[in-house]
Amino acid sequence: MTGILDAIYAFMDSFVKFMWGNWMIVLLVGTGILLSFVTRFIQFRKFFLSLKYLFQGGKKSKILKDTEGDISPFAALMTALAATVGNGNIAGVAAAIATGGPGAPLWMWISGLFGMATKYAECFLGVKYRKVAEDGSMAGGPMYYIRYGIKNKPFAKFLGMLFAVGGGMTALLGTGNMMQSNSMALAMRQQFGVPTILSAIVITVLVGIVILGGIKRIGAVAEKLVPAMIIFYLGGALAILISRYTQIDDAFVLIFKSAFSLQAAGGALIGTSVQKAISLGVRRGVLSNEAGLGSAAIAQSAAKSPDPTFNGLLGMTGVFIDTILVNTLTTLTIVVTGVWKLTPACGVELVKEGQKLAPDVVNNLHPQVIDMAHKIGYDLSAGGLSSTALTVEAFNSVIPFGGIIIAIGSLIFGYTTLLGWAYYGEQCFGYIWGVKSDKIYRTVFIALLFFGALLTGHYMDIVWNLGDSFNAIMAIPNLIGLLFLSSIVSKITKETFSKS
Repeated sequence: MTGILDAIYAFMDSFVKFMWGNWMIVLLVGTGILLSFVTRFIQFRKFFLSLKYLFQGGKKSKILKDTEGDISPFAALMTALAATVGNGNIAGVAAAIATGGPGAPLWMWISGLFGMATKYAECFLGVKYRKVAEDGSMAGGPMYYIRYGIKNKPFAKFLGMLFAVGGGMTALLGTGNMMQSNSMALAMRQQFGVPTILSAIVITVLVGIVILGGIKRIGAVAEKLVPAMIIFYLGGALAILISRYTQIDDAFVLIFKSAFSLQAAGGALIGTSVQKAISLGVRRGVLSNEAGLGSAAIAQSAAKSPDPTFNGLLGMTGVFIDTILVNTLTTLTIVVTGVWKLTPACGVELVKEGQKLAPDVVNNLHPQVIDMAHKIGYDLSAGGLSSTALTVEAFNSVIPFGGIIIAIGSLIFGYTTLLGWAYYGEQCFGYIWGVKSDKIYRTVFIALLFFGALLTGHYMDIVWNLGDSFNAIMAIPNLIGLLFLSSIVSKITKETFSKS
């Protein structure tokens, strides 16, 4: 079994590096830039209007009263946020810093700002081209706006099917399933000593209870749980930043300097590169906010809607909340506490579970790394920190039992993400095989999240690479569709806001 997993790991590592090469970064950010221009930078022009819709709860009651849809626009946004504000914010940001250095988050922010225009277009098109499914529910998303929006029908059908396959596999094997259950089980084991098998069982039961009820039950849970979980996590992060407020300015300087330099903090940043920082920053940013993947369009397609621009504006606030707000606080907690020095980006190699770094390797680490480890009492022989473990160490270094916040946050974040992605995958497979596939899909989804929770140590990177790879496979047809339909987004957006 170990040999098979090693082979899978090696293949996935090579594949994900290709899929997230420079060409993908150009396609993702380039599409966001184009959509920013054709909408006349809607993410800035109508930002306060989008926040107004958000704080109103997305409930324009008089307008929404007689409109079609399965759930409220606010419930759709919370479902989308349930899928985006997850362990990508806790583990994904940390993983980017661990490998790409403290400069990687800058590229998250940049891609996120342009990603707001991308998310606007996705949610806009999702509502405009949605259809009524066989069971009477609303069905939409990139597979529908690609298929029914692009005039070349054979090409449109191919791209729509490619997205559905990529989205379905992401939901089953990657970002929306195994990665989340893996991070949840890891946090519970590290902080509370809960056996992985027990976490796997509990997660499986709790997710199964909700997803069997479909989008209405998922939306109802998300409306209540998502705002509470974000406030809970932000409270812990803010406590750290308040206690280290004098270091926040230096943290931003370090982030910006590291984003463009191979050296930082007196040469402590080694073993990484600017290109790697950019790649990881954009990749983890997309993994976190999902702008360019088209997933949020699936949720907004189920929502009541007075017009597509309303859902587009509400949808783009998700990128702001996820990347500009939550990811930034995670980044700052890791940087101001200094735990970023205990990572592979600073030469501290990751080790497999049960193994340790040799004494001579530890002694040859950069002096700043050794000093940081001594300061917080970290045993460098245990190897470098990454993913959830890095964020846990940041919280524990300042707040007594701060890791408990991460463990609970990881559990709730992962739980809501599993709910949101369970619905996304169901819609993708429903597009391929029809609504009759729902029961089979839900059963497979539940079984795979159980298996994902059991992966530990070195092999958990397989889960991350699977998620990244299928994200790229989703993004390609979606971004092509957005480019083809950008003129429609531009035309209707201009017409709508010229009247207001």
